[in-house]
Amino acid sequence: MMHFLRDWAPTLISAGSVTILAFAGMMLTKLGSWYYGLKKPSWQPPDWLFGPAWTTIFILEAAAAVIAWDTIKNPEQDVIFITAFIANGIFNMLWSWLFFTLRRPDWALAEVGFLWASVLAMIIVLHEFTHHAWWLIVPYLLWVSFASFLNYTIVRLNAPFGVRA
Repeated sequence: MMHFLRDWAPTLISAGSVTILAFAGMMLTKLGSWYYGLKKPSWQPPDWLFGPAWTTIFILEAAAAVIAWDTIKNPEQDVIFITAFIANGIFNMLWSWLFFTLRRPDWALAEVGFLWASVLAMIIVLHEFTHHAWWLIVPYLLWVSFASFLNYTIVRLNAPFGVRA
């Protein structure tokens, strides 16, 4: 049993972590009349695409984490790697909370730079320590780049936010 846990620990922990992150993001994403009432650009992907896109991103992120876990043997590098992934998870959830729960796309736009930087940090850390797992994070960076522009466009089309009618 211990051999099984030792061999599968990276996969189980990585998959469990991204599953928790995905579930938290889903719980923070409160769609409804407010969201559907926002003016959105014609080029916004359909709502049904966001779930598969994020699922793919989280699977790739978990795979990158497993590769890193198996590759990194230095405890200091482990701390850097884990810190980068935790920071990204925090910024990911914070963006969803600001945009969907607080209904403040303008604040989410200010925060998305930190989310983008945290994804870039994961790429840099993985490139430094694994030399190949970083490619698995590139789609995430591209998606956040696109989402940042979408967030900007929604703010531009709907501002001001936080004004009581």
